[in-house]
Amino acid sequence: MVRIRLVRVGRKHKPTYRIMVADSRAANQGRFIDNIGHCNPRAEPEVVVIDAAKAAHRLSRGAQPSAAVARLLKAQRIVDENGAVQVTADAPAEDASPEPDAGA
Repeated sequence: MVRIRLVRVGRKHKPTYRIMVADSRAANQGRFIDNIGHCNPRAEPEVVVIDAAKAAHRLSRGAQPSAAVARLLKAQRIVDENGAVQVTADAPAEDASPEPDAGA
């Protein structure tokens, strides 16, 4: 089974986390399939960056989020309270710049 989970990175007593897609049998710091975002709980306010298109794609393919990641996905409005995906998998990323005009 594929899981979406947090992987701790950062220095001692200063944790930050990556939001990773990995096989549930892989070690926590081991092999992963995809990196879909990061989280810094020490910042004020907490910084959470998640690629909504990648997350929606992985969730639509059956990936199961951990409890902590499910909380972050709900806070980012990627999934609703029931766990249903709110963002379409083929939607462009929010920070994507528009395509340059080929005729100019």
